[in-house]
Amino acid sequence: MFTGIVTEVGLVRSIRRAAAAADTRLEIAAPHHAGSLALGASIACSGVCLTVVERGDDWFAVEASAETLARTTLGDWAVGTAINLERALRLGDELGGHIVSGHVDGVGMVEAWSPEGGSVRASFSVPRTMGRYLASKGSVAVDGVSLTVNDVEDHGDATRFGVNLIPHTRSETTFRTARVGQRVNVEVDMLARYVDRLKGS
Repeated sequence: MFTGIVTEVGLVRSIRRAAAAADTRLEIAAPHHAGSLALGASIACSGVCLTVVERGDDWFAVEASAETLARTTLGDWAVGTAINLERALRLGDELGGHIVSGHVDGVGMVEAWSPEGGSVRASFSVPRTMGRYLASKGSVAVDGVSLTVNDVEDHGDATRFGVNLIPHTRSETTFRTARVGQRVNVEVDMLARYVDRLKGS
């Protein structure tokens, strides 16, 4: 489990593409986290929960299956890609964001990006099948960052939702370089999923 509070921005330093039926190995430079990570530990990489398989003093390695690459933005990553990192929640840690599983529900897209005072007003789109789990003032994780939804609108087969990014959030995450058209990992609020399941039972 995670909270959606990013604690370091890492950089992809190498990618070893998988042969058929094998996992893809990614090495990530992360000076703040790497030295204290245990082998087998879970870490959220731009919202995707992955397992540490090797580490050095300032880097760690993870492996991603073909399924993970297909259902998240990991397949877009290249050497030098910046990614949001968060270690798994430990008992007694402060829950500063919301409960995030690291199991991405789908890939969305940055639709609009405009300054609004000292903040940025950002709009994202997701498939409408995911939009049913979004609500104004509810929580959502975008590239592993816990955000509060300001508004939600359905447009055909897509749902568009808006958030405000304060300067601190932008400076401490990959949102500092985000651009319109960029693909992002989106995880809806876990509680919304369970409520929907209960309503259908």
